[in-house]
Amino acid sequence: MKRFLNEGMVLGLDLAGSENQKTGVCIAEKKVKDVFTVKKDEEIIKIVKEIEDLEVVAIDAPLSLPNGRKSIDEKNSAHFRECDIELMRMKIKFFPITLGPMRMLTKRGIELKRKIESLKNIRVIEVFPGALYDIFKIPRKERNKIFEFFVKVGFIDGRPERDLSQDEVDSIACAFTAKLFLENKTRELGNPSEGTLIIPEPSLCSIL
Repeated sequence: MKRFLNEGMVLGLDLAGSENQKTGVCIAEKKVKDVFTVKKDEEIIKIVKEIEDLEVVAIDAPLSLPNGRKSIDEKNSAHFRECDIELMRMKIKFFPITLGPMRMLTKRGIELKRKIESLKNIRVIEVFPGALYDIFKIPRKERNKIFEFFVKVGFIDGRPERDLSQDEVDSIACAFTAKLFLENKTRELGNPSEGTLIIPEPSLCSIL
């Protein structure tokens, strides 16, 4: 996947499986500019259209199916993509895309990616906040430590004035991964013909 070093805008989405639930949204450039939640796909599309110089949309949701599976509802033995298998090798825990609620999230993620890519020339990448937290040795649900990390690396200036939800915090992690992606500081897991997952380059844990 060809990348270019730049300082464009990025959008991080901690996507919910249903439009009845809240999706975390983070708009960022060198630093976080705004964090909030939405529910509907049309709200997300509106945000994408309105952000000038948007380079990357990073979504925390499966954006592809395993080779050998035509749909998420098909019953067969193809449960894991190559990127999922690589996560397992790295001992990073995740939910398989064919597991219960993940089916709905996968459907929504794939369709949302299609909608965004049909708008304009924007890169849509699959990311995983859990991988970022594990790589940088941050407890996944300890928001104070997550904020400390993002302050340390200069992605946010300080603790927000209001308490952010876990969805919003995870959207910041999505946006930070997108920023690293633009800086060529990420690793692409999986097979491009099947669908890949972008994670921070693990060697960064000794630098940042």
